[in-house]
Amino acid sequence: MEPSASYQERACRLPGAVLWTKPALGRTGGHASAGLVLPDGCMDLLWTEGRLLVAGPDTRAFHPGPGLRGPWAGVRFRPGAAPALLGVPAHELRDRRVELADLRPAAEVRRLTEGIDAAPDPAAALEALALRLAADAQPEDRLIRAVAASLAAGRSVAATAETVGLGARQLHRRSLAAFGYGPKTLARILRLQRALALARSGVPQAETAARTGYADQAHLARDVRELAGLPLTALLSS
Repeated sequence: MEPSASYQERACRLPGAVLWTKPALGRTGGHASAGLVLPDGCMDLLWTEGRLLVAGPDTRAFHPGPGLRGPWAGVRFRPGAAPALLGVPAHELRDRRVELADLRPAAEVRRLTEGIDAAPDPAAALEALALRLAADAQPEDRLIRAVAASLAAGRSVAATAETVGLGARQLHRRSLAAFGYGPKTLARILRLQRALALARSGVPQAETAARTGYADQAHLARDVRELAGLPLTALLSS
């Protein structure tokens, strides 16, 4: 999620996850990147009044439409963690927002939604739901966690495959199910997130590019525009 004054995160009791909230978006004006959701390799369990949804892994920036103005609460799972909780391969949800009732029994989802709607703190109630899903799921695949950690650290796909003991085809197949796309795409998205974090901390763009593995500043600028749909300067000024 693109940061804003209204978007807030807090610690989540589910290891590796983030609990976030965002009030309803305004109907007029605002910066071009307001509410923009950037690719980050993650999947989210979402609540807005009367609905529970799942946000699949993105390959491009997502702009919430008029029907998605919120308010919102979400649990953002670390890369590769959500498919085991939801019982669906990540690639089936790539670049999609789907109703939780499409993945689980409708009566169960209706009951869960009503409970979160009525809760004094819907975000805490959503967090409790995520914890229950995790308790009922198979243990998280340690190999997938190792792949995500290796790519997040900036290691190459080839070095990552060697580290976890998988061939290129096996790594690609496992990555599709866990992350929603192949390891090269995940590596590119995670590199973008590292670059944005550095740039937002005040590191000059040329140095940011060098420190995060881009060929040069122009390469960084092209990647940001392709994945975010906006120039880096627009993202940094939001």
